[in-house]
Amino acid sequence: MNRIVITFLAALLCLAPLAVSAADPVQKSIAELYQEKDQLKGKQVKLHGKVVKVNNGIMNRNFIHLQDGTGEKGSNDITITSQDTAKVGDEVTAVGTVTVDLDFGAGYTYPVIVEKATITKDK
Repeated sequence: MNRIVITFLAALLCLAPLAVSAADPVQKSIAELYQEKDQLKGKQVKLHGKVVKVNNGIMNRNFIHLQDGTGEKGSNDITITSQDTAKVGDEVTAVGTVTVDLDFGAGYTYPVIVEKATITKDK
C-alpha cells in the first residue's frame, strides 16, 4: 500500500511543473501572434504595445487596438477585448486568450483577436 501511495505522489510531483507552465502566458510580438495564430489558438499570450485606438462599452466590453512596431500592414495591429481600458498613446501590457476567425457579425470579423484580456499600463 505504501508503494502505491509513494508512486502516486511521485507522479504528481513530476506533473506539477507541467501544470504551472501550461497556465503561464506566452510572450509574443504582434507579428508573431499573426504568424503563429493557429498554434496559439485558445492559449494565453502576453503582449506589449502602444494603444492606437479605443472603443469602450461595445457589446459589454472594451475594444483596444495595440501596435508594437512589428508586422506588415494588415498584421501590425491587434484588437484586444477587455473589461479594462486605456487611452490612445498609453504603453500597455495585455494578457488574454487568443481567438481565431471570430465573426461578431455586421462585417466585424477578426482573423486573430485577444479576448478577455487584463490591461496594465507600463511605467
